[in-house]
Amino acid sequence: MSSRISPSQGRPARLAQVAAGLFVLAGCTAAQAPTASTIPFQAPVIEARPVTAWQAGAMIAAANPMAVEAGLEILRAGGTAVDAAIAVQAMLGLVEPQSSGIGGGAFMLHYDARTGDVVAYDGREVAPMRATPDMFLGPDGKPLPFPDAVKTGRSIGVPGAVAMLEMAHREHGRLPWARAWEPAIAMAEKGFAVPPRMATVIRQAQAFTQLAPDAQAYVTTAAGTPLAAGQIVRNTAYADTLRRIAREGARGFYEGPIAAAIVAAATRQPNPGTLSLKDLKDYRPNRLEPVCRGYRVYVVCGMGPPSSGGIAVLSILGTLEHLDMAGNGPNTVRGWHYFIEAQRLAYADRDMYVADDRFVQVPVAGLLDPGYLKSRVALISPDRAMATVEAGNPPGAVRKPPDSNGGNTGTSHFVIVDRSGNVVSMTTTVESVFGSQRMAAGFFLNNQLTDFSFRPVDDRGQAIANAVAPGKKPRSSMSPTIVFENGGFRYAVGSPGGNAIISYVAKAIVGTLDWGLTPQQAVDLPNVVARGPVVAEGARMDPQLTEGLKALGQTFRDGRGEGSGLHAVLLGKDGKLVGAADSRRDGVARSP
Repeated sequence: MSSRISPSQGRPARLAQVAAGLFVLAGCTAAQAPTASTIPFQAPVIEARPVTAWQAGAMIAAANPMAVEAGLEILRAGGTAVDAAIAVQAMLGLVEPQSSGIGGGAFMLHYDARTGDVVAYDGREVAPMRATPDMFLGPDGKPLPFPDAVKTGRSIGVPGAVAMLEMAHREHGRLPWARAWEPAIAMAEKGFAVPPRMATVIRQAQAFTQLAPDAQAYVTTAAGTPLAAGQIVRNTAYADTLRRIAREGARGFYEGPIAAAIVAAATRQPNPGTLSLKDLKDYRPNRLEPVCRGYRVYVVCGMGPPSSGGIAVLSILGTLEHLDMAGNGPNTVRGWHYFIEAQRLAYADRDMYVADDRFVQVPVAGLLDPGYLKSRVALISPDRAMATVEAGNPPGAVRKPPDSNGGNTGTSHFVIVDRSGNVVSMTTTVESVFGSQRMAAGFFLNNQLTDFSFRPVDDRGQAIANAVAPGKKPRSSMSPTIVFENGGFRYAVGSPGGNAIISYVAKAIVGTLDWGLTPQQAVDLPNVVARGPVVAEGARMDPQLTEGLKALGQTFRDGRGEGSGLHAVLLGKDGKLVGAADSRRDGVARSP
């Protein structure tokens, strides 16, 4: 499924509709729970553009220079944005294994400049068919401590990234499937220099967790010391895995020796999971409608359920649309106050209502309804923080007990614009640092199932929307985003960061579109996350702004700053691409 407006429709009428905020999801009845493939949808205002009309060149922004170069190699060979995405993901799985890889899942937004289509690809992991609602409860009936749950085989969901990439390649690839895997295969064989961030995370992981034996062996030297930045690592097992995938397609991953290795790792003692060969063989990615709505003069498209990211980002923007953000810029207390309050409202709704919409009713239309968001804006005072914040009652909603499981930092994001103007915005993850900390066939396996609620019911016995169920996808916060203006591509962005992803992405969008910052300046703004007490990056936040916010009643939680990994590409008003790479990671933004 995709969204498209025919070029024959008149632009002025469509732009008027965008300004009025009419391009939102249509409603779903309370009597029929929606599914990701049946939500009625109003197409966004996006036009087809002839390939010859694109003059801006190409660009990749990703979290590691080796991954960017792998993607650029594919673009130089004539590949599309999707061809390059395969190369970037394969390389990230090698040089940034703490964050993403083929043992995890991903969400991709794709814009086809030739047809005007915007497609959301869902490669989210799913729970095994023998998963149970109480599988993260201890013998005492209480939820396991999060670190303990991560390191069990029960945390491992069926990986979805490879199948998703194959689906996208079938529809948008130009080079042979095998070609895009070649850069990572070559690098795995000859060896790579450990990047600074990987070395830092290895030290932290060894200091704070008990790594599984195979993971421990991979990230340490023969003498047992943590790998240091610059040390050379070869991963021939990973090279062999990629060769099989290149030769046999996704089937070579979900069946045969790779699948057997995944199941063996997931069901290994202690604390085995229930993942089976049939779970792997039966996995299917989904091609979905993006969630889109107007924001000022723009159309913003994001990911819908099972991700809460697109809905929550659009909720924040739909709230801020009624407030003067341009007049209250990044150096003002009021600008940050409005941003914080909009976040608090969006997170409350997200926690209450969003989960896998094949299992629970998600009121997507109601949550993004302009009238509903306007009612939420009425709760915001310019001079005082809200004393309490609760989920609202959007049209079509069925209230469920809230759940705040949000994941960790084992995620990455990249943006690719190819020479024809096609765009990929893709967030990819193994969930926590090094995922489940178990390896199979040269790669780390995810712990994505810890994104489920550990409790199946609340204290009153009410079912929690994001509870574990066989074949269900855990709620995500991943927020790959593409923004359009005047019917064409304008901006793409995304980030890792658990449930804070929503805040990071919204910050970058506001910084770029409302505050007129360059993409890099917007990425470099302090991360200010408001899911209760505000958590802000002390080293980047002006102390005077913090004190001003406290004077309005905003409360701040002590702790380390938030670590995003924002990557973005903007089509400037001069027709040139401008990229941004988060300095909190090792990334770069480069053109071929």
